[in-house]
Amino acid sequence: MSGASLLDVRSLRIEFPTRRGTLVAIDDISFSIAPGEVLGVVGESGAGKSLTGAAIIGLLEPPGRIAAGEISLHGRRIDDLPYDAMRKIRGRRIGAIFQDPLTSLNPLYSIGRQLIETIRTHLDLGESAARTRAIDLLREVGIPSPERRIDHFPHQFSGGMRQRVVIALAICANPQLIIADEPTTALDVSIQAQIISLLKRLCSDHGTAVMLVTHDMGVIAETADRVAVMYAGRIAEIGPVAEVIHAPKHPYTVGLMGSIPSIVDDRERLVQIDGAMPRLNAIPPGCAFNPRCPRAFDRCRIERPELIAVGVSRAACWLYPGAGADAGAQARAGAVR
Repeated sequence: MSGASLLDVRSLRIEFPTRRGTLVAIDDISFSIAPGEVLGVVGESGAGKSLTGAAIIGLLEPPGRIAAGEISLHGRRIDDLPYDAMRKIRGRRIGAIFQDPLTSLNPLYSIGRQLIETIRTHLDLGESAARTRAIDLLREVGIPSPERRIDHFPHQFSGGMRQRVVIALAICANPQLIIADEPTTALDVSIQAQIISLLKRLCSDHGTAVMLVTHDMGVIAETADRVAVMYAGRIAEIGPVAEVIHAPKHPYTVGLMGSIPSIVDDRERLVQIDGAMPRLNAIPPGCAFNPRCPRAFDRCRIERPELIAVGVSRAACWLYPGAGADAGAQARAGAVR
């Protein structure tokens, strides 16, 4: 475990028991996030991005369960805490921003009431002081005329403004970590840019760490310091954002980067990754990406590679020597950075 890490996830495994057997949704992933750092988590739908975030904030939907591994915040293990203890950490030390702000806001209560209740739940403030802090938060996230808008209801805000209110709720108790799950997906491009700028400012001003879950590589390029690429419940590649975008190592990451349009490229066609991500009950042996991989060979279909250092990044791929069990043990022993 890295001493500089705020969040440490070690060998995390998430299972869903069913009548036909146990499905493994997250399979032995490890990573860390430092204070003030933005870790982007990308991949196709079903890769396990949102599930990882839900496990960190203690909101896994039954019958999903953490079957193995550890999640630590500032060196304290939090994945095995009782519900009430985790609820105190959620909001106070870990904030959450979700894709659809309407699911995070109660339509029957004013924005101010929701902010003030959340602030008073986690901070020792009276009603008047909490209202003042709520107005300051609305101003910080860019809500115009916050003294007036604080008494409005969610339906009186646009989608971008609602998302700003959700961010205010997430940061109202000065959490050390924010899990942002697709926070810009439902917004138009200009509003996306404003939300991205806001998240970056929170990191620089407050030292808040952010785990940014998204499928949008443009958002990752603008926001993240490092990026983890997930595929079928595992991390395929993790490294500095510029390295992963401009010099991807794993064939899946290469395909993802090649599928993004560029105004400076003169490519006639974008890269296409054939096939689809396997269902949880049909993950192939060896590397889960091998049926879709243009560079797969026999070993890929039999043995599963572990993350191995490739330059400043790490990739789980047999194209690189040492991507075996020894590398996996090494990755689990230290911070995957």
